[in-house]
Amino acid sequence: MTRKELFKNTLRKSVHAWKLINELPLSDDESLMLRHFMDQPGFLDLHWRMFVPAIKGQGTEEQKQKWLPLANKMQIIGCYAQTELGHGSNVQGLETTATFDPQTDQFILHSPTQTSSKWWPGGLGKVSTHAVIYARLITDGKDHGVHGFIVQLRNMDDHSPLPGITIGDIGVKFGNGAYNSMDNGFLMFDKFCIPRDQMLMRLSKVTREGKYVPSDVPRQLMYGTMVSVRQTIVSNASIAMARAVCIATRYSAVRRQFGSQNGGIETQVIDYKTQQNRLFPLLASAYAFRFVGEWLKWLYTDVTQRLEASDFATLPEAHACTAGLKSMTTSATSDGIEECRKLCGGHGYLWCSGLPELFAVYVPACTYEGDNVVLQLQVARFLMKTVSQLGSGKAPAGTTAYMGRAKHLLQCRSSIRKAEDWLNPAMVLETFEARALRMAVSCANNLSKFENQEQGFSELLADLVEAAIAHCQLIVVSKFIVKLEGEIKGKGVKNQLKNLCYIYALHLIHKHLGDFLSTNSITSEQASLANHQLRSLYTQVRPNAVALVDAFDYTDHYLGSVLGRYDGNVYPKLFEEALKDPLNDTVVPDGYHEYIRPLIKQHLRSARL
Repeated sequence: MTRKELFKNTLRKSVHAWKLINELPLSDDESLMLRHFMDQPGFLDLHWRMFVPAIKGQGTEEQKQKWLPLANKMQIIGCYAQTELGHGSNVQGLETTATFDPQTDQFILHSPTQTSSKWWPGGLGKVSTHAVIYARLITDGKDHGVHGFIVQLRNMDDHSPLPGITIGDIGVKFGNGAYNSMDNGFLMFDKFCIPRDQMLMRLSKVTREGKYVPSDVPRQLMYGTMVSVRQTIVSNASIAMARAVCIATRYSAVRRQFGSQNGGIETQVIDYKTQQNRLFPLLASAYAFRFVGEWLKWLYTDVTQRLEASDFATLPEAHACTAGLKSMTTSATSDGIEECRKLCGGHGYLWCSGLPELFAVYVPACTYEGDNVVLQLQVARFLMKTVSQLGSGKAPAGTTAYMGRAKHLLQCRSSIRKAEDWLNPAMVLETFEARALRMAVSCANNLSKFENQEQGFSELLADLVEAAIAHCQLIVVSKFIVKLEGEIKGKGVKNQLKNLCYIYALHLIHKHLGDFLSTNSITSEQASLANHQLRSLYTQVRPNAVALVDAFDYTDHYLGSVLGRYDGNVYPKLFEEALKDPLNDTVVPDGYHEYIRPLIKQHLRSARL
């Protein structure tokens, strides 16, 4: 499809999905599942995941009563316009201004520079009628920082941009289809006026006289929307990883290379330890991310209920936790999809393998809703604050509860003596806890040597990111183990998932061995035992690998991959796909008489160059 055809087809799918949701009718969870199976980025994503939650979390009761019925019926279509051409992660650096005019009781939205134009919001380019806009609030010449505003962008009768608004699509992005079905947009304001009551005023408000009045509600409430979005992103990471692993695992069982004796059958690629060492940790990651995503959904529900009761105590930890896990899982998944492509050899590079398109549509997750490195630095700040309070008598809670045992974890030595000890959940957890705590404490000690804390933070950025990653990996390992200890029924199923759990943990130890050794969390001998146990686990998973990806229950249509077909009939179908290509419509290609024939006949003077 051309870009225009792709975009219009996405509109058709989105509106048809909305029609089904209302006619059947579907619950919120069922609607989300239908949205997954639509499997194409579109304007529905930003409307439901950003626009509506922003109004719910930051709007007053009056604003919610006015705007949410319209949004819930999709009588207005919204997006979330925060990122600008010149600023993304640095939200406090946004340049768009919202200046209050007491004479007209209006805010004047303005884009003072080219870099202040809103840039990237999905749904903004061509579809959205409204947006939650983030701009610098200015009253009586004073800048009060970035605040949110509900802004109508387009005429509700003919969809044309309102006077004072310049708006459009930012152009073609990476990939074939991928995110090119989404109208990521740009937006500039030229002294565009909105009523005062369209400022989101739950956190602070501006009076009729122009006085700025902060509310008693903590500003961290703004994190609520991000917590919701990032929890969804982690769940989506498990789905994308599972799709890639399903394709690579099935194809690895079909593909045979080398190993034949006296003209006999060649070896299945999946039987090579090098293939298992690259593939099975990704299979384990798909399951691990699935379980931590389920836990994050519970965490978000718990935080939401607390917020409704004006209990904000757990919000900072939830924000840090979802930020870190969003960063860790999306980075691992984008790398994992690319690794699965390589695991499929040259055929993985074909579009019909499904992997190039999956990579193109997934990889933006490493940047949107927070650059992954910047998000880990937010986690690091939270960890440094937690470490600084260890001696205050305030016990760490939630995902940092292990820090309450700091004295033990700083002094303990791993008691692992044989390879099988690496299947002991308590020993594995303590190893990850010791590494995470020691890295965090080391960073805190190094920070204390700087007179200027911000300068110290700047100097130690790389170390802080590694400490944050160690903390996030501990969370995933612990939630996987908790899942096994509690909910999983059936001995056979539990044994297979235990194998995956310890593959995930031991492969992390192998990958980050320097951290584990430098913090004295384990010895080099214990690291060797971990590698020995890891190889044993690969052997145990091998007979069930295809069954473990079949358990994801993805149809061939959803996978969209010739290599990952359920029936394994790969090679004939590769030929079918090749013959569908427009280049094969004719035996002799267009351009033969103009270019190829004159070249080989040495008649270049007659070629149409």
